[in-house]
Amino acid sequence: MQKRVLIGLTSALILLLTACSAKGGTPMDSESSRDRSASLSAAASTSPPTREASINPASSEPSPDSADPTLQSILSQMTLHEKVCQMLVVTPESITGVEAVTAAGDTTKKALQAMPVGGILYSKPNLRSKEQVKTMLQNTQSYSAIPLMFTCDEEGGRVNRLMSTLSTTMIGPMLDYKDQGAETAYKNACTIASDMSALGFNADMAPVADVWSNPENTVIGDRAYSNDFQQAAVLVASAVEGFHAGGVATALKHFPGHGDTSEDSHYGAVFITKTLEEIREKELLPFRAGIQADSDMVMIGHLILSDIDDQPAPFSHKIVTELLRQELGFDGVIITDGLQMKAMTDFYSDGGIACSAVKAGVDMLLCPADPEEAAAALEDAVKNGDLTESRIEESVLRILKMKKERGMIP
Repeated sequence: MQKRVLIGLTSALILLLTACSAKGGTPMDSESSRDRSASLSAAASTSPPTREASINPASSEPSPDSADPTLQSILSQMTLHEKVCQMLVVTPESITGVEAVTAAGDTTKKALQAMPVGGILYSKPNLRSKEQVKTMLQNTQSYSAIPLMFTCDEEGGRVNRLMSTLSTTMIGPMLDYKDQGAETAYKNACTIASDMSALGFNADMAPVADVWSNPENTVIGDRAYSNDFQQAAVLVASAVEGFHAGGVATALKHFPGHGDTSEDSHYGAVFITKTLEEIREKELLPFRAGIQADSDMVMIGHLILSDIDDQPAPFSHKIVTELLRQELGFDGVIITDGLQMKAMTDFYSDGGIACSAVKAGVDMLLCPADPEEAAAALEDAVKNGDLTESRIEESVLRILKMKKERGMIP
């Protein structure tokens, strides 16, 4: 992972003691707060490198650290099936066949034996009470040889899973806090993460790094941290720090920016007509800042950027590998947005989606409609030479590395 450059370790430690609590605590010294915000603002305002219209990365693709003996040992004992399954994050219903899973027993155990996935995403129907969730996650974790990533969409505001079902600390829409500075962004994220980790979750599909630059955009709207690109960069970076301090991994979404669209990828194809240079100068600022703050994952949106490629971003080598991996230097886990969305399912098969995304450089597939088909397609692609097993292993190593760095793997 890249080292944090936006916020120093000392600041993070001080903030962990002073700003993480949702109630009480001693407020941080105003001069220190101003210095931290000023530092973030200066970093966020740094102009991106000047490049030609085409993507011409200056450096080679970052590769996962292959020297860790623990991770290498785990990888060496995995079958091809286990490797491709590690690249899947699924709903509990999609692998158990049970409607609205609220407990984990023999059915879940058998499902994970058949499909040892890398993570599970939970939603409101899975959540009844705090004790029920704790028990369900503990039991599920006990059935997996490789520790699972447990996640949900817990942004605050209208996109929450725990606040409205389990009465965890209520945090409003991020846009409401845009003028309250980096400290508030940090504190909000830390509070959300602390509530999640207390229940057994270890990752959040947040923060939103999109900027609400199009008033007609309703899918993002007040989910964004700001309607100003440089301000969003400061706040998103601080939020990443806060989520980490609270104990969960992060996913910047929806790369390379969903804030200036009029369509919703839940319901169909979404096109972005901005040039690559415009995207570099604006949309990429919060993603750069979040990456520099050490975000664990970046989520690729189901967006078609016509100036770069004529296919959806998750299938675009130019966007996934050349722009995100090489130009922005992101060496963490690249994950798709939910693959059950109509922007995907209306046009592509689950197997086709899986293979196209992995060829482009994606590491994890979020909620394929048919996980078995997705896994089988990846296995077949390796067996017939369309994908190499070493390409699969690159992604698995990144996933394992993230799990170890966030304490999922001891």
